[in-house]
Amino acid sequence: MKKQLLLVAVLAALSVQAGAAVPEKTADTPLKPQPGQTDAALWASRVLTKLHYKPVPLDDAMSEKIFDRYFKSLDAEKMFFTQADIDQYAIVRTRLDDAITGQNLSVPFGIFNLYQQRFNERIAYARELVKQGKFDFTSDETYQYDREKADWTKSDAEVKDLWRKRVKNEWLRLKLAGKDDKSIKETLDKRYEGYLSPSRKLTAEDVFQIFMNAYAMSIEPHTNYLGPRAADAFDIAMRLSLEGIGCVLQSRDDYTVVREVVTGSPAGLSGKIKVGDKIVGVAKDDKSPITEVLGMRLDDVVALIRGPKDSTVRLEIIPADAGPDAKHTFVTLVRQKISMEEQSAKKSVYEIKDGNVKRRVGVISLPTFYMDFEARRKGDKDFKSATRDVKRLLVELKKDKVDNVLIDLRNNGGGSLTEAVELTGLFIDKGPVVMQRNGENKVEVESDTDPGMAWDGPLGVLINRGSASASEIFAAAIQDYGRGVIIGEPSFGKGTVQTLFGLDRFAQNDKVHYGELKFTIAQFFRINGGTTQLRGVTPDIKLPTMGDSDTFGESSYDNALPWTQIKPAVYIPTGDVKEIVPLLDKKHDARVAKDKDFQYLAEDIALVKKQRKENSVSLNEVVRRKERDQQEARSKLREARLLSPTPGADDPILVPDPKEALNKAISASAKTPTGKQAQTPKVAGVKGALRSDDGLQGSERSLAAELEAEKQAKAAKDVLLNEAVHILADEVGLLKTDTRMASRVLPYAADAK
Repeated sequence: MKKQLLLVAVLAALSVQAGAAVPEKTADTPLKPQPGQTDAALWASRVLTKLHYKPVPLDDAMSEKIFDRYFKSLDAEKMFFTQADIDQYAIVRTRLDDAITGQNLSVPFGIFNLYQQRFNERIAYARELVKQGKFDFTSDETYQYDREKADWTKSDAEVKDLWRKRVKNEWLRLKLAGKDDKSIKETLDKRYEGYLSPSRKLTAEDVFQIFMNAYAMSIEPHTNYLGPRAADAFDIAMRLSLEGIGCVLQSRDDYTVVREVVTGSPAGLSGKIKVGDKIVGVAKDDKSPITEVLGMRLDDVVALIRGPKDSTVRLEIIPADAGPDAKHTFVTLVRQKISMEEQSAKKSVYEIKDGNVKRRVGVISLPTFYMDFEARRKGDKDFKSATRDVKRLLVELKKDKVDNVLIDLRNNGGGSLTEAVELTGLFIDKGPVVMQRNGENKVEVESDTDPGMAWDGPLGVLINRGSASASEIFAAAIQDYGRGVIIGEPSFGKGTVQTLFGLDRFAQNDKVHYGELKFTIAQFFRINGGTTQLRGVTPDIKLPTMGDSDTFGESSYDNALPWTQIKPAVYIPTGDVKEIVPLLDKKHDARVAKDKDFQYLAEDIALVKKQRKENSVSLNEVVRRKERDQQEARSKLREARLLSPTPGADDPILVPDPKEALNKAISASAKTPTGKQAQTPKVAGVKGALRSDDGLQGSERSLAAELEAEKQAKAAKDVLLNEAVHILADEVGLLKTDTRMASRVLPYAADAK
């Protein structure tokens, strides 16, 4: 269900061509194709069939794939459509290619309109069940919570039974969390009513984008269509900057609420905007009247607030502490360039006891491989770049006198290929980093041509299943050069290269915007000749994983490109870690065998995998209450350890950063949206711990509690990072006691000395 409700924000659809059975219309106003969308679809198909790395003709066979993927994208959990709904569109199963090439998108939008109708019907039924509130929690029923691989329901009665079990499960969750019947009714009715609002705000652009993605992703998983607004968001994510006022916003109960105020931004410097403020009106410039934004889509509100640098925006605000009928305040701000520092590279230093000495390990966390392409093209000497930031941090870590450096790439989904190559160059002298093979089987080698290293000491790279693309290029190159120890779990397995192709070049005038295509143009290969495609990067030292390769990672896609290999590049290894890895692994095994945090983590992972395999929960209150009590006991035990301000005897000690200490002091002095310190919620998202279940979702918790939970999660002990730091401290100890091995592991560093 969660996937369907997320989808509601970005849906797309088809409708019936001539000769097909026309389904009933939704009670809401049906969405229709907009001018320019048929042209955009046609031009997109021409580009994809000619320029893609794996060109696939847009024919009847492709139409069948689009058909299946489109219905799946609308109803992945099969909770809305029935088999009868699918069957009535069977006649167009092989005609969706004609809808694109024939420039008639009336078929696509009809399926969406039927989906919208079914969505409204199912939510209305759920609300009726909530109103009745009649559930038997003594029976031995179960609820299957992941239906992605299930069959479509055969009848309306069958789909209603699914919804009955779903509502029953949500009622039981709240009951187990201590809510009474009246409170449960109010919570669930408001929840289901809230699902309708974003559904009714969908536009033809949303519909078109998802339909086109059903086509694009039927070719290959990493090919996408980006509508005009999605293309802008992608550009912002890459350059880590935008022009605005510096507020992170969130929708809560039809209000646009300030979730975060960026330090040093116009909003932050003004002192007039606080976390929890509700923005109810926006005038996008000095001359425009205030536009009421209550109930407006969040991206529409954001579009009004953003604008050119040095321009003025006016906001109408209900203060955080005030009620809905309170006096509104008006704030005028001048837009400036906002840097998204939260996604920039950051450093920290950990100290570990090794007998009578202390080892220092510097950690650089890199969330993404970002680059401001436009600023670089214009010759801006201060353009934003991941490599530049990491190079600066390495200089600082040298001043901090660290013995080893860990690059933390967990959940780094990639970004700029150029940045991956240049970042690798900070740790090798020079040479090839990655090879690309295009659709014509031509191989190009991307190399680091800048001699010298920014860091020639020992190195580690921490990866997980969420480390993809550029992260895998970097980790693979470091591994192939023998330059560092790769720690963690096998990475995502995305070994393909994408490019952006603007479709506006085909537009007849400047007022029409066709959006962009992001599609695969090449496959990349490690310098050893293999590819990270499908298999990812295998770490030298493995850490526990909660991931599931069947549902997350390249191997989970049904149309992923296969693993393959080509002739290796010519390169000279920078070092050789093969000799030291078994020694590090042995120390790692001995340490985690005695580490209570690791034992807890292993237990939690085993439990999650068991639950995932069973794919169902009991709807019997006695059974569930016993399970919940056990879970509550586990959570309290985990959180007590992970949230403890006192580190364990063997835990790495975080060396205080003066800048961070100042920022924390400022944050600590700030008040929460209610003017009081928020009580730590039981659902604190602690790293490595299973959470207690309060039965609530997202915005049903107070903003203060939500922010406090995130703060607790950020401050909690990171068990896997701590172990990676231990491993690198072990490496330092081994290298210092065995100079011959050190000369083989780090020949360049040894020569320098």
